[in-house]
Amino acid sequence: MEFDEAVRSRRSVHEYSDEPVDDDTLEAVFERVRYSPSSYNLQPWEFLVLTEDGNRERLQEVAYGQEHVTDAPVAVAVLGNTDPSAHAEAVAEDQLRKGYLPNEEAKEGLLETIEGMAERDEETNRNWATKSTALAGMTLLHAARAEGLATCPVGGFDADALREEFDIDDQYEPVMLVTMGHAAANAQDTNAPRKFRRSVDEIVHREAFEPTAADLDDEVVTESYATQ
Repeated sequence: MEFDEAVRSRRSVHEYSDEPVDDDTLEAVFERVRYSPSSYNLQPWEFLVLTEDGNRERLQEVAYGQEHVTDAPVAVAVLGNTDPSAHAEAVAEDQLRKGYLPNEEAKEGLLETIEGMAERDEETNRNWATKSTALAGMTLLHAARAEGLATCPVGGFDADALREEFDIDDQYEPVMLVTMGHAAANAQDTNAPRKFRRSVDEIVHREAFEPTAADLDDEVVTESYATQ
């Protein structure tokens, strides 16, 4: 599926068919996800992928009983490592080998900078991890759609209960859950009218910022996706 189609036809789907998602498809999805950008290329994301019924039922408990967590054949907990230095050595060495850093001294300087980041307060580093990991979460939604899958990002869950239920270290910040699978026949159709999106003119501010209110009458729907 072309990127433009994947972006425009993506929907948040709650109803899934019984068709499983095979391992090759999951591998293809996450092969794309790993190319997501991140601060200093530190790639703080980790993904807990749940396909067994019992494990998705456990996840449903910490997601306030939301039915699509178990209706979907795949549920993913998107986690962010709050320690910026966790992968720093590999990242810095890679940059040295590929010429992004001129010498060993520059590498050590980068590692010192990242170590300084790691010493910041807990809230700052949780915010840092969330920002970069959310980029990977969005890539996950689009990558899944490119494989013909439906998804739904889930923000309603108890992060502490998730950590406890699945023995996740406090170092990891649960950023979101994502349900994934093949859409059921009665799911929101990609041919149904697309829900309102604010126009480019409303969300883009050139050279100076001035808040704008949403104007439904200004919505622009491109002809090729007018019914999607």
